[in-house]
Amino acid sequence: MQMRKKMNLGIPDGTGVRTESGLSVVSLTLGVVIVVPLALLMQAEMLSTVVGIPLIALGIFLAFSVRIANQWDRAVVLRMGKFVGLRGPGLFFVVPILDEVNSFIDQRVRVTDFHAEKTLTKDTVPVNVDAVVYWMVWDVEKAALEVERYMEAVSYVAQTGLRDIIGRNDLAGLLQHREEIAEALQKTLDDQTSPWGITCQSVGIKDIIIPETLADAMSKQAQAERERQARIILGTAETEISEKFATASKNYAENPVALQLRGMNMLFEGLKEKGSLIMVPSSALDSMNLGAVGGLAALAEKRQADESEAS
Repeated sequence: MQMRKKMNLGIPDGTGVRTESGLSVVSLTLGVVIVVPLALLMQAEMLSTVVGIPLIALGIFLAFSVRIANQWDRAVVLRMGKFVGLRGPGLFFVVPILDEVNSFIDQRVRVTDFHAEKTLTKDTVPVNVDAVVYWMVWDVEKAALEVERYMEAVSYVAQTGLRDIIGRNDLAGLLQHREEIAEALQKTLDDQTSPWGITCQSVGIKDIIIPETLADAMSKQAQAERERQARIILGTAETEISEKFATASKNYAENPVALQLRGMNMLFEGLKEKGSLIMVPSSALDSMNLGAVGGLAALAEKRQADESEAS
């Protein structure tokens, strides 16, 4: 890798910015194609020195002039250290010695991971948050001239913004409102990076990690809350049932026949199952006349059993 960088073949330097200050592969190829045949013709005395030397100089000039930028790249050209413009994509020319292709800046959407470790929330809970930001360079000139190593700058700004967002929210807010927090962080990052010619399109919260002891406590709290809700629901159901029974008792008090019919229905439902046993309070025998009804039901059942044995 070190040898390739020294040859200035336009190899990325690890920061996402491809640098190229000397010959490119195309320039070397073009120089060889032009200069070598001319040198061979001069050596074979088929070309005079007066004509051959200018042609060789022209070939070398072209070799140092030709550059190529990829479709997604823009070349930043400096002339004697001063910015003169952007070149590309495709084939373009520079003035040897005077011009320098400082860098090739990628304008595709990029993804940067960042995280905040052991950052305290508003309610002093240490959390680890992993996030990702999608961003792109929309103004190559600003990105090249306004900030050094803009990829690192975006990462640091995102990390700082994430820590600030965590400090302004409690743990419950972080866990329940991820989308709102991500949108607020994206707006903050976009405001800070726009002067650099960079726009942050979206931010995603990948994971929020809390201490294990706190997670166990929250689990117990949630379980206790569920039990409390279950008891409240059960108590509410008992209250509603008692209200219905109170209403029914008023109706039965005013209509004894209805009470007796209700008793007969209860016995019938209980005796449908073969071998069933029904326990009835003694007070109900008098109030609902269940004694006579029970005797009639037992007599009917006995007759039915006798008829089945006879047949």
